[in-house]
Amino acid sequence: MNPATFDFPIISETVEGAWVENVVRGDPALAPAYIAAARRLVDRGAIAISSNCGFSIRHQAAVAASVNVPVVMSSLLLLPALLRQLPPSAKIAVLTYDSTHCGQDLLGIDDPTERARIVVGGIEGGKFWHDELKRPAPPIDVAAIETDVAACVARLRDAHPDIGLLLFECAGFPLAAAAIRRIAKLPVYDITSLCRLTIAAVVG
Repeated sequence: MNPATFDFPIISETVEGAWVENVVRGDPALAPAYIAAARRLVDRGAIAISSNCGFSIRHQAAVAASVNVPVVMSSLLLLPALLRQLPPSAKIAVLTYDSTHCGQDLLGIDDPTERARIVVGGIEGGKFWHDELKRPAPPIDVAAIETDVAACVARLRDAHPDIGLLLFECAGFPLAAAAIRRIAKLPVYDITSLCRLTIAAVVG
C-alpha cells in the first residue's frame, strides 16, 4: 500500500468484508469478494495481482482461476523454491503475523521431510498485532514491527540454530526487512520480493 515500495505504479482495490481477523482466521465466504476485487483490478489495467496479507494464500487458486494475469497472493508461494536454495540440513523460518493460524495447510509443502525444514514463529500479542485488529488501524509503527520480528527471530534461532533463511508472511513486515537483515545476517524474503519478480517477468 506504500507507493514508495516499488519502482512501478500500483493500483488497489478493497476486498469487501475483509478484515484482519477474518482473513487471518480463513473465512471461505470471502472468496467471491476476492475474485470481484481481482476482476476490478484487471478492468483498471492491472498486469499482475497480489494482496496485502499473506493469509490470502487461501484464495490463491480461486483468484488465479478468475483472471488472465499472474496472481501472487502471498510470499508463502516462494517456499518450495527457497527450500532448494539451502542445503538439506538448513531450515527456513517463516515469520508470520499470527502463528496460531499459519498451519501446515498454508505452506504448500507435501513432503514431510521438507515440511520439517520449515519453522514458524509469530508476533501475536505484540503491539503491531493489536494495532492491526483495530478499526481503523492506527498509523503503522515500524519500530514496533522491528522489535517484535527481531524478538521472534531470536526465539526461533535459539530453538533452531540451523535456520539459513527468513521468509516474512506478513505484508507489513517488509518495512522491517532491512533492519532484520542487519540484525540476523540472514537472507530475508517477503511479498515485495515476489511482486518484483512477477513484474520483471511480465514487463518488457
